[in-house]
Amino acid sequence: MTSLPLPPVSLGSDCTLCLGMVWKLVQRPKDRSVVGTKWVFRNKLDESGSVVRNKAKLVAKGYSQSKGIDYDETSGLVARLEVIGLLLAYVCYNDFKLFQIDVKSAFLNGEIKEEVYVDQPLEFEDSKKHDHVYKLDKALYGLKQAPRAWYERLSQFLIEKGYRKGNVDTTLFLKENGTELLVVQIYVDDIIFGSTNNTLCNEFTEVMKDLSVCLCARYQSTPKESHLTHVKRIFRYVSGTTNLGLWYSKRSLFDLVGYSDADFAGCKIDWKSTSGTCKFLGDMLIS
Repeated sequence: MTSLPLPPVSLGSDCTLCLGMVWKLVQRPKDRSVVGTKWVFRNKLDESGSVVRNKAKLVAKGYSQSKGIDYDETSGLVARLEVIGLLLAYVCYNDFKLFQIDVKSAFLNGEIKEEVYVDQPLEFEDSKKHDHVYKLDKALYGLKQAPRAWYERLSQFLIEKGYRKGNVDTTLFLKENGTELLVVQIYVDDIIFGSTNNTLCNEFTEVMKDLSVCLCARYQSTPKESHLTHVKRIFRYVSGTTNLGLWYSKRSLFDLVGYSDADFAGCKIDWKSTSGTCKFLGDMLIS
């Protein structure tokens, strides 16, 4: 199986999100609707159940938005499971090293095209401008168009940096450097990338810094006892379920083979038919 953890690469010592201008305080418009806001609070616990951090997130009440007025496109493109299976099979066959990072507060980096106004956050109202609202330049969590706005900004950025979008799946991006290939798979705020050339992988993390977003590597340089406990639990699960799951071997062939089966009118109650298919690349199941 290919390697998953990201090696120690420098993603910047400060994980504060570089949002730039998110909003500006303006007079409440008379001909536009204003989206409400609310605080969402969450306690982060340690392995003993004690509170180690209090977290707060400001979200927009997107359910009050009207389609065609406050937003047009809503859904962000998400990679299908078949594409993830195909990616794993490909990187195993080509002996890629596969890494994963995520983008902190990804939706807040999406630049919105629509004219959207939100209420001032509770307990943070301007004491001299109670009748004012915020006009958004970037998306807030909860807005209908937030996932789409983030994907469009990331997609445009990668294309400008020389990456090309996949013809079949538009969450897949590729970049060639001679005979070397870098594969980048986007899944909302998670980014999976891999290559046989570590230099290309390091270049990709450097390129992402130009997007002015904070990257968080799935790598613990100073693991705690709690991390070891979780790793042991995963290993116990894997060792006890060796007869289940999928196996992607480096020694597999890469021929595409498909199987199908059908049971016509097989249900004794409603006489409905059932059918199914599965596809393999060599001995690696991808769909």
